[in-house]
Amino acid sequence: MNYLAKVLDSSAKTLLNGESFILNQIRGKKVKAKGSTRNAPRHTRPKHRGWKVHDGDYVSANKILVMQMNLRFHPGLNVGMGKNGTLFALQEGRVVVTSDQFNPNWDHTWVQRIYAGREDEAIFKKYFNVIPFKQHNRFKLIDEI
Repeated sequence: MNYLAKVLDSSAKTLLNGESFILNQIRGKKVKAKGSTRNAPRHTRPKHRGWKVHDGDYVSANKILVMQMNLRFHPGLNVGMGKNGTLFALQEGRVVVTSDQFNPNWDHTWVQRIYAGREDEAIFKKYFNVIPFKQHNRFKLIDEI
């Protein structure tokens, strides 16, 4: 019996002695030390959004002009828009940024919500345009001077 007592751990000894097993086995919670998760994403990577090409610059086809989350800048002549709102050049040429007046459909609920209180004002939007290097030669001469 002596050999058996040496082999068994302290909890088994208490069972053999007839002591209360439950009282000897109560321990504190084993929790590993953890950091706070409340402010976890502290050092997020920058998204590099904004203008990539400025007014008057020359671009090639498929060059990214603007990266944006919301529709701040709109596609104009020879400019395409990706699924995430990125504006890119469809042809090579010179970039021209214009600010044109915008006439929204006031019957639409989104327009009413976004432009509420601006019904009497002129609303302007910024458009990115690409003027191609090679212009077409389809002009018709109407009158000679």
